[in-house]
Amino acid sequence: MLNPIIFVACSRKFIASPIFTNYKFYKMSKMLTAYCMKTKEKNVPLQDAVITKTARGGYMAQGHDGKGNKMTTMLSEATALEAVKNGVAKQSW
Repeated sequence: MLNPIIFVACSRKFIASPIFTNYKFYKMSKMLTAYCMKTKEKNVPLQDAVITKTARGGYMAQGHDGKGNKMTTMLSEATALEAVKNGVAKQSW
């Protein structure tokens, strides 16, 4: 019999409660990353990031990689607001 305190039902699967597991919970890192189109590198940290809101309501971070290459990446609302809150990026709206 499953103990309801330890296991939580989530979309027809039982997942162990975070209190009793040693799973790593991923928090936002201190840097936003993007794909550099010029050098074809993935997960390049954005420097001097500025977050803007698009006309359709999405969030976009713009910055550079430190070598003079401009980069842009799309963000979720939660990630964008947390980056502004943590001081990782500036808010422009």
